[in-house]
Amino acid sequence: MVSHGQPTTGGASGPTLVSTPPVMAIPGISAELQQRLADGMARVDALLQETVQHEDPFIMEASAHLLNAGGKRVRPLLTLLAAELGEGINDAVITAAAAVELTHLASLYHDDVMDDADVRRGTPSANAKYDNSTAILVGDLLFGKASELVADLGAEAVKIQARTFVRLCAGQIRDDRPHPGDGDPIEYYLGILADKTGVLIATAARYGAMFSGCDAATVELVREYGERVGMTFQLADDLIDVASDIDELGKEPGTDLREGKRTLPVLYALASTDPADARLQELVRSDLAGDDAAHAEALELLRMHPAMAAAKAKTDEVARSAQAALDQLPDGEVKHALAVLADLIVSRVG
Repeated sequence: MVSHGQPTTGGASGPTLVSTPPVMAIPGISAELQQRLADGMARVDALLQETVQHEDPFIMEASAHLLNAGGKRVRPLLTLLAAELGEGINDAVITAAAAVELTHLASLYHDDVMDDADVRRGTPSANAKYDNSTAILVGDLLFGKASELVADLGAEAVKIQARTFVRLCAGQIRDDRPHPGDGDPIEYYLGILADKTGVLIATAARYGAMFSGCDAATVELVREYGERVGMTFQLADDLIDVASDIDELGKEPGTDLREGKRTLPVLYALASTDPADARLQELVRSDLAGDDAAHAEALELLRMHPAMAAAKAKTDEVARSAQAALDQLPDGEVKHALAVLADLIVSRVG
């Protein structure tokens, strides 16, 4: 992995050095492509640091809180990689990559308020460090900053950003509500993921292809690929939330269970007709928010349940569908890298 340090202002305490998070190493690509991606990511991170600057030291500190906590930077990486299908990384691609990452960061501030989270990326969440109102308002501010960047890219990019934001919010709203009762709950959940997570990753890939001069057909192929990769990413995160411990995860495991969210492993467990699963089904249907013992029992039972293997198999299936979306692209290093990226996302859960 290659990383680059970028200086940024540390608010009232003076300048500090913030390092660009290491770029995900993609097996099988050339050192030259890996270096171009690393150089591009350093430029993206420099723009992110510049964009969150503010004359008010508190606002600047709160705006940079999650940015400086690190993260995988999958979305801007995908923008940069998709640009390699065209004429390569340029200023517009860098701006688009920064905009999608800012949009993602903004959504995390809101997510943590909704989830009443204490930790994010191994550090106190913004709502825990400051308060809910500050976290919500800083999230709004970052959405505004992202829109400001996109405005420099033209009317089409603005419309894409707006539609992405609408789908993202709609997915989040539906995810926060019970299943309406009609239709397959698993298909309904996958539709939520397409909106809540898939659409922004799709836009990240779409922007990279658009602003590097790719034709419309290629832009659509990578958009479709990105949406499926985004779904894979969230499905993998759902599994990690159950299977990992706090040191691996950077936050308390089983957060979704505690919040009563019916992620794919829970949906498979609830669909079971085995009488031996009655206790697990009883637990996941109950309020685990304030009952640590019941939460721990539910988490342990779910970890051992065949639902985990079924959810992993579905995650693999969605990853393969993402790779299949690339079939019409010409063979080459970038197509290979995009296919491997889907595998890397799945491999995080073994």
